[in-house]
Amino acid sequence: MLNVFLTDDDADDRLFFEEAIEDIAIDTTLRTFNNGKELMDYLNSDDAILPHLLFLDLNMPIKNGMECLRDIKTSDKLKSIIVAIYSTSSSEKDIENTFVKGANIYINKPSNFKELKKANEKVLKLNWQY
Repeated sequence: MLNVFLTDDDADDRLFFEEAIEDIAIDTTLRTFNNGKELMDYLNSDDAILPHLLFLDLNMPIKNGMECLRDIKTSDKLKSIIVAIYSTSSSEKDIENTFVKGANIYINKPSNFKELKKANEKVLKLNWQY
């Protein structure tokens, strides 16, 4: 079973993502968070079940994706989590910055369900050990 987290402040995007994951023939458990603070509070709790893969939106209130990425990659407990940045931004600077800070992959939020499902399936099927 693949433990997947999504952190995104947009409720419609979370629902869209959840439906796409359910449509993919991979045994996954999805947990969603509304913002980066909610995510980090959970990840830093003593009883947290860590994800195998974290989809992280960049532009969120309270604590943004870059701040979360920095905190995850500088934590001994969390740094092995695979982080997929999942954002509407296609700024080269944003993309480059996420890789410099330790992101494993960058996905531009697809504009339709079919593309979203295809992108998610590709990421879920990657062999992350390499």
